[in-house]
Amino acid sequence: MRNTPRAPWVRPVVALAVTAVFFLPLYLVLANVFKRGEDIDDSAVSPPWPPTLDNISQVLNRPDRLFWNGLVNSVTITLLSIVLLTVFSAMLGHYLCRSRRRAARVTLLVLLAGLMIPPQVILVPVTDMLQLTGMMATLQGMVAFNVGYYVPFGVFVFSGFIRSIPLELEESAAMDGASRHRVFWQVVFPLLRPATASVLIFLGVWIWNDFLNPLIILGPAGGTTVTVGVYRAIGEHQQDFGQLFGLMFLAALPVLIFYIVLQKHFVKGLTGGAVKG
Repeated sequence: MRNTPRAPWVRPVVALAVTAVFFLPLYLVLANVFKRGEDIDDSAVSPPWPPTLDNISQVLNRPDRLFWNGLVNSVTITLLSIVLLTVFSAMLGHYLCRSRRRAARVTLLVLLAGLMIPPQVILVPVTDMLQLTGMMATLQGMVAFNVGYYVPFGVFVFSGFIRSIPLELEESAAMDGASRHRVFWQVVFPLLRPATASVLIFLGVWIWNDFLNPLIILGPAGGTTVTVGVYRAIGEHQQDFGQLFGLMFLAALPVLIFYIVLQKHFVKGLTGGAVKG
């Protein structure tokens, strides 16, 4: 049976349709950021003409400093979380990959099983633990939750990449008198830059965009993040859509810049462990 040849225009049309679906939300945000509030009410899909920066200016100059307070908290939580996650995940992934003990393999399987548990499922026991330790409604409690929940993903990425690093490099450094600590930090870890970039991008974006966990764990007394700030900017009976779109634009801008800076290592870090099992 002969295969029916496809028309040459099918693939470009499908690609264009898929691109349009994904580009539409981005267009709506970019168009309405530079549009006056009354123009948004009239037509949200029309281009911003004449463009204006009033929405961004109003967000930056709000009396309650909603954006600035959320930005400080989001940057603090994200940076502390991804730094601790990178260090712990790399060290644990290296140990589990190089260890020949059966307990190490079981531990790795348990950690990978943790990837299948949604954070909403464990949110109630987590809040109980944070209340018992006095870390509820604090930035430290939010960081501790992120580290505990996202370590399995970091171990998964690092362990896959470490398998592609020849063991002979570590053995040679050990024969030269280097300690295990020095072998890891001066020989192994510099080779993990692509995997580190992948972990930083994935976890940085996830933690930055997280909404439910900061809303519950931080609460009104613990401050706000940029994502929770978007929610709190919506009034019960009245909304300023211009400020809302401006706040969403400013909230997405830092993580977009962060991704662009590290994106050249992104694919290499994810596929590095697929070369050698």
